[in-house]
Amino acid sequence: MSVTNLTLNNGIELPALGFGVFQSAPEETGAAVREALKTGYRHIDTAAAYMNEREVGRAIAESGIARDELFIETKVWISDYGYDQTLHAFDKSVGKLGIEQIDLLILHQPLPTEWDRTLEAYRGLEKLYSDGKVRAIGVSNFMPEHLTDLLKVAEIVPSVNQIEIHPYFQQRELLALDSEHGILNQAWSPIGGITFYYEGNGGSTLDDPTIASIAASHSKTPAQVMLRWHLQEGRSAIPKSVKPHRIAENFDVFDFELTAEEMSQIDALDQGVRRGPEPETLTLESHGRAIPEA
Repeated sequence: MSVTNLTLNNGIELPALGFGVFQSAPEETGAAVREALKTGYRHIDTAAAYMNEREVGRAIAESGIARDELFIETKVWISDYGYDQTLHAFDKSVGKLGIEQIDLLILHQPLPTEWDRTLEAYRGLEKLYSDGKVRAIGVSNFMPEHLTDLLKVAEIVPSVNQIEIHPYFQQRELLALDSEHGILNQAWSPIGGITFYYEGNGGSTLDDPTIASIAASHSKTPAQVMLRWHLQEGRSAIPKSVKPHRIAENFDVFDFELTAEEMSQIDALDQGVRRGPEPETLTLESHGRAIPEA
């Protein structure tokens, strides 16, 4: 099965459908990544703060797949923001991943209370890019105000903004702003995992009757319908699972197409309620954590 590729604003291509390892325990990560690669995924998304880069790297090395066939994405955590700190964060990540070059390196969160450190971290990404150590750079969870302020001083426009996007939280203003600047929207929690992992989130996307009806008409699952919705809107999506049958299910989304009416029905499900952390309130005091050297 062939995965659709998307072209970033610097001409680099990435597989639109990636495999994520957020909240995957280190002891489960290796097996999950091996299964994903066996299934056909060639885009792996991890992060320093996930504490499983080493396991991702081992699975990649053991796969026997040529490095140039893989797209590896990881993130710098806020504790390593600052120019020199971000350069060192790259060294830590490549050491754990067992690779020399990262395909996409992004800032994991804005840090509004220490914005200068955020800008210096992005300047570090620009240096890594200009030195050829990373093939593309980007950001994650940057809201319109953060993105606007960054673009005032950035020499390189981010290639990607990875944000919470699912049918119940669509962030249309932010999607439009990213697109206006040629920044690819990349969805974390693309099937609304954050709506069913935690109690009190106002209902699960997997149980939504509209999505279920669309799924039944295509003999697909609600998760597959949501991933197809992202792909048809031109986004990158990063589903995650540690269960082999779910890993395979999430990959099986390239043999059907949603109609314009079905796309509109899913668009109409937006509740405008964020389920993940509020980016504006993130601080080092509340979310800082040391990222180990190895």
